[in-house]
Amino acid sequence: QVQLVQSGGGLVQAGGSLRLSCAASGGTFSRYTMGWFRQAPGKEREFVAGIAWVGDGTRYADSVKGRFTISRDNAKNTAVLQMSSLKPEDTAVYYCNFRSLTSPAAYWGQGTQVTVSS
Repeated sequence: QVQLVQSGGGLVQAGGSLRLSCAASGGTFSRYTMGWFRQAPGKEREFVAGIAWVGDGTRYADSVKGRFTISRDNAKNTAVLQMSSLKPEDTAVYYCNFRSLTSPAAYWGQGTQVTVSS
């Protein structure tokens, strides 16, 4: 079955950097958008960044623009979120998401804790 396995994350001081990866297996992921979401304690899950299946089209939440960069490697079915200039308000569980453009299929990673200390 389809699995998204996340790696990276952890504890970092404000101003530091972290890298999250998401590797998909168990399926064919052509025509899938990839994205990252996060959920802080007591808050709803929110969109962080997304990347198109082809080309360089990316989208970012206003709160992370200029600090986070999303990328993908279609050959490896992998999405990466490079986070820099981290702030305490970036603290959350981060989830990757693969969503089909041609069917209702959508998959989530297991979640990765990111904690930014002040």
